[in-house]
Amino acid sequence: MSAVPSLDPERLLTVIAAMPLAATYWVAYSGGLDSSVLLHAMAALRERLPGALRAIHVHHGLQHEADAWAAHCRRSCDRLGVPLEVCELALVPRPGESLEAFARAARYQAMAGAIGAGDMLLTAHHQDDQAETVLLHLLRGSGVDGLAAMPRVMRWRRGYLARPLLDWSRQQLRGYAEQARLEWVDDPSNRETAFDRNYLRREIVPRLKTRWPATAAAFARSAGHCADARRLLRDLAEIDLSAAGGGGPDRLKVAVLERLTPARRRNLLRHWIRRQGMPVPGAAAIERILSEVAGAGCDRTPVFRWRGAEVRRFRGELYLMPPLPSAPDPSLRLDWKGDAPLPLPDALGRLSLREIRGEGIDHQIWRKGHIQVGFRQGGERGHPCGQAHHRTLKHLFQAWGIPPWLRDRIPLIFIDGRLAAVAGEGVFQPFCATPDAMAVSVIHTRPTRPVPKN
Repeated sequence: MSAVPSLDPERLLTVIAAMPLAATYWVAYSGGLDSSVLLHAMAALRERLPGALRAIHVHHGLQHEADAWAAHCRRSCDRLGVPLEVCELALVPRPGESLEAFARAARYQAMAGAIGAGDMLLTAHHQDDQAETVLLHLLRGSGVDGLAAMPRVMRWRRGYLARPLLDWSRQQLRGYAEQARLEWVDDPSNRETAFDRNYLRREIVPRLKTRWPATAAAFARSAGHCADARRLLRDLAEIDLSAAGGGGPDRLKVAVLERLTPARRRNLLRHWIRRQGMPVPGAAAIERILSEVAGAGCDRTPVFRWRGAEVRRFRGELYLMPPLPSAPDPSLRLDWKGDAPLPLPDALGRLSLREIRGEGIDHQIWRKGHIQVGFRQGGERGHPCGQAHHRTLKHLFQAWGIPPWLRDRIPLIFIDGRLAAVAGEGVFQPFCATPDAMAVSVIHTRPTRPVPKN
């Protein structure tokens, strides 16, 4: 047996106790050495856990041994008396796609769908995994976020994702497994040095440890220091965001951004993008956003796109959004009476109706008229309620502060073929309700996107 001190379940319990309480603790169980140690240690502690203990195994079918691994996991969980959930997938990676990244993303997606709200997923990442992660990020030129590597616990989907073994080395876990006489499976893909992480694990890290035996612990400490720095940078970004926040969470004031030092601008921009649940682009893209969009002339409406997001500028503010859908066919007309919400084409949201008194479309006109929903073709004019003259829709959009890229995507309400209202913005004569009359208000609900909680 190994002479290296092995994992201590009592210390593991202390680590778990410092984490948020969970209704159920799910061990991500592959059947390999690391997850076998975690499952066995957690099973020994189950009576002292604040929640139930379960295991989850993802059968991805990418190796011939996948059926045998799933059977091994079932036998092990039966012996330990731990309920097991097996998620069977039929994965077919796209040509040229990284098999390692593809399988990892699929595993986490499957596990996220299985665990409940407020549950915690426990993975068996350990100190050596953390060191490899730091090395990988160093080689990719990552900043503080990347070098902070894997957090011990974080908000994830409907619950939490935790890595309680980060204080123990691979050798210590092996010592535990040997002492407990555990059986585990070996994934042959872990020996394939074509994968970056495997190359570091098998070729580079052992050489570093020969010269510096405490390599893994040192990298883990550095990751902890970077995690502290990341928290400080995010605190600073929150201070800057409170001053630079625009007319909505997806907007940023350019004038305030320009008063910051270059480093704080980059830090704020990354934090703002991350807070909106958008993918944070690399350093070169951040510089281009600052120079080409934030630094553009006031009379321009530039745009910078990257995968999954884009930033635009209008009236001194940056706008962050998902890729803009194509504009709808301007000749489109949709019949609608308002008795049920109307889904709009091209991911533009939906319309609904609310009865009010006063400002809105006259209820009697609405009830008797032929209602249609369409979009701008160009040249439309209307006489806004409460104003003295007709105005073009172009001028009204400018007065209402509607960004140019939205103007062809805002639904227009036509009654008996005449422009009656701009959904969510204004109503035109002769369709205006009198102050005391019953009216209808057309509500335009745009699509929303989830924002991460961690």
